[in-house]
Amino acid sequence: MKIMVVGGGGREHAIIKKIKESPLAEVIYALPGNGGIANDAVCVDIGAKDIDGIVKFATENKIDYAIVAPDDPLVLGCVDALNEVGIPCFGPKANAAIIEGSKIFSKNLMKKYGIPTAAYEVFTELDAALEYLKDAPIPTVIKADGLALGKGVVIAMTRDEAIDAVRSMMEDKVFGASGSKIVIEEFLTGPEVSVLSFTDGNVVVPMVSSMDHKRALDNDCGLNTGGMGTIAPNPYYTDDIASVCMEKIFLPTINAMNAEGRTFKGCLYFGLMITPDGPKVIEYNCRFGDPETQVVLPLLDGDLLKIMMACTDGTLADMPVKFLDKSACCVIMASEGYPVKYAKGFPITVDADIEAEVYVAGAKKVGDDMLTDGGRVLGVTAIGDTLADAIDKAYKNVPKVKFDNAFYRHDIGARALKAIK
Repeated sequence: MKIMVVGGGGREHAIIKKIKESPLAEVIYALPGNGGIANDAVCVDIGAKDIDGIVKFATENKIDYAIVAPDDPLVLGCVDALNEVGIPCFGPKANAAIIEGSKIFSKNLMKKYGIPTAAYEVFTELDAALEYLKDAPIPTVIKADGLALGKGVVIAMTRDEAIDAVRSMMEDKVFGASGSKIVIEEFLTGPEVSVLSFTDGNVVVPMVSSMDHKRALDNDCGLNTGGMGTIAPNPYYTDDIASVCMEKIFLPTINAMNAEGRTFKGCLYFGLMITPDGPKVIEYNCRFGDPETQVVLPLLDGDLLKIMMACTDGTLADMPVKFLDKSACCVIMASEGYPVKYAKGFPITVDADIEAEVYVAGAKKVGDDMLTDGGRVLGVTAIGDTLADAIDKAYKNVPKVKFDNAFYRHDIGARALKAIK
């Protein structure tokens, strides 16, 4: 089969490395891919948001199956456009991808169908939002309605921070049109858990749980990022919690989307918080999380491509989905200054004796060299029999990847280890 993967980050590299294991995958194209992905797939210089270009390439090259990985093309209707020319896809259509594309839609969906989440108010006018904040409980959470590269959420610990966040979104338009409407939400407490799931619109199969580390610096300090590292499984996600989530969150969400005429097929990501009142939904994503994918897929014990096709065909109930009884740790290596301002163009070298997977996110090929080309450059992922083993192995291999201005957190998984103890 000819496979096409839309996207060009670490998540896509992890997906491509996993589907390469399938005997069904004869050739894999990545649109646009990156300098690291070029070692595992044929990279084609077509942007992930260039829907017309993607469809043209897919038809001209007789693509048998497409995987649309990032949020932007999903929300823009890439799956719809490919389906129209007869190409089956992994990923939701635009009317289902709205579950991530609009925070207001997802909050209203949860409210309508009784899915546990934080209390919230929606605002379309700056003055009304500022008036509400005069007496709102603090801390509070401010969310831009639309997509904002995973950065459209501000946890405001003071009233001034909340006012600044609202003004920056609605007045200064830091997220463009995405911030023209906002959600102001109750501040919840408890450990966070990410659960990615396969679904064919009827059956939902959760993958192994994971824990993301969003802050740029050690001890959860610094600015929010797209993610500085992950571990799996998440020790806070017990069997009892998983059972509650399936009954009160996962299946009700799939059923709610069906009831709304928005059947969701693909990977539905549940961002959860385990509050004193039980698990609640913080956010939905309409695709694999990044960098959660880099620890979840290495633990998948099976043919990812076949599982994806079962999601598309509606036959997921007949497909065994198993995960290794092991742990994984991914440490993101970023460019100094990320997520604000950073230099690019430094050569990347990887020692031949590295004993970890390297998933490349922001790099480009120039001749025989691979150069840094983004804030988050790559992730180093290791698997171990225990979480401590996986963390130790990941950090032993990080120094084997070298580029100027590299920085990374030194405490990925530390919180999880404390929870185990």
